[in-house]
Amino acid sequence: MVHKKTAFVLWFNQIGIDDVGLVGGKNASLGEMYRNLKKKKVNVPNGFAITAYAYKNLLKQTGIDKKIKRILSGLNTRDIRNLQSKGRKIRNLIRHCEFPEALKKDIKNAYKKLCREYRKNCDVAVRSSATAEDLPTASFAGQQETYLNIRGENNLIEACKKCFASLFTNRAISYREDKGFDHLKVHLSIGVQRWCALTMRAAV
Repeated sequence: MVHKKTAFVLWFNQIGIDDVGLVGGKNASLGEMYRNLKKKKVNVPNGFAITAYAYKNLLKQTGIDKKIKRILSGLNTRDIRNLQSKGRKIRNLIRHCEFPEALKKDIKNAYKKLCREYRKNCDVAVRSSATAEDLPTASFAGQQETYLNIRGENNLIEACKKCFASLFTNRAISYREDKGFDHLKVHLSIGVQRWCALTMRAAV
């Protein structure tokens, strides 16, 4: 049995407000809402979180973490060309990487399970959920990307890559640099939730 702290995927009914470090603020809130409202017969669309551990494992297994560190050496956020060049290189690394088979398998299996619950090839919302979103001295909320109406296993994997890559937008890099955060110690989780009108309201 996989331990919660080393799981690549956790379902909404497995997470709550105490799991921000594992799945980020947005997913922790969705899990809390799903678990509590389901008991009251409120129909909250189900879903799962791809954990911050999965993100860290991806960077380590592919060697991207070391490449990011090299790219960021000599970073100068006041030089827009320097910032744009380094951000683009990092995003391209993540967008074009090959997910480890274990991670890819867990994501696809979770999506298949979600489809069995609703319908074949159901549409999902794919949302970034940073482990450091709202802090007393900094707010990372809204800096990463969200993708809607994603359908199919391969499209889901691609959307996940784009979400992970969005942790290194020029704006996000500059903000972390200004606030003194280590770029490799701010992690990202991803929420995958059945897409419908209620999903949009739940994200607000």
